[in-house]
Amino acid sequence: MKLRVAQMDEMKAAEILGWRYEAPYDFYNNEYTAEGRAELLSGSYRALEDENDKLVGFFCTGAPAQVPIGKKHGMYKEDAIDMGLGLHPALTGKGEGLSFCTFIVEQIEKLHPRLPIRLTVAAFNKRAIHLYEKLGFVKVSKFSTSTADFDVMIRNVRDIPEL
Repeated sequence: MKLRVAQMDEMKAAEILGWRYEAPYDFYNNEYTAEGRAELLSGSYRALEDENDKLVGFFCTGAPAQVPIGKKHGMYKEDAIDMGLGLHPALTGKGEGLSFCTFIVEQIEKLHPRLPIRLTVAAFNKRAIHLYEKLGFVKVSKFSTSTADFDVMIRNVRDIPEL
């Protein structure tokens, strides 16, 4: 799958908020709300399209990529760029994850070449964790909320080979 970054707009935001994942990944389902729409259009999110201009995913950086309650648990103190992402539900579990995530990591590293990349993932999502480990991310901490346990992972650019 050949990817390109596209500007997030109203139509893409509405489509993303309507995505539905099967259990147990339904944890990632969103509802269309004014707040959700505003977050996707805040400037921190980028859409990802394939060679046919079809929306296949998104990524975000900075505070929107963090789990808010994580700060109360002492997370996110280290200097790093936080990464969040979402792959279209129809593409999950189909072997597209590695190229999708590699593309996102490359985009972030172009903009922030000296910073480690950090992500927070639901601990039950073993499929994603395995993929992130393939990309050089390592678990550095964890925390719990009332709805889920989370792992915080870091990809330290000086410790791993280039993609």
